[in-house]
Amino acid sequence: MRRIAVLCAVSLIGLSAPVHADDIEKGKEVFTQQAQPSCTVCHALADAGSSGAIGPDLDELKPSLEQVANAVTSGVGIMPAFNESLSPEQIRAVALYVASVTGGEK
Repeated sequence: MRRIAVLCAVSLIGLSAPVHADDIEKGKEVFTQQAQPSCTVCHALADAGSSGAIGPDLDELKPSLEQVANAVTSGVGIMPAFNESLSPEQIRAVALYVASVTGGEK
């Protein structure tokens, strides 16, 4: 049942919509400022200037847009779900940002 909910959430956030530079900038704001706790606390990501060591190093992991969206929406391991504190647009933006700056979209 949870897998169905995740798939529905991913389709609702519009992962196939066109990507714009503004989306990437919005995603960086979500990553560094809007998500609470901030993604920077747990994750290393060079573009964001973060060196968190609790979660995976995103530069090394190079997650796809879908992987980021799923993790942010539903949580994974000790990472909490952000589906109640971030809007679908914020989740899409942060997923686009992380996948873009790490090369995970390739």
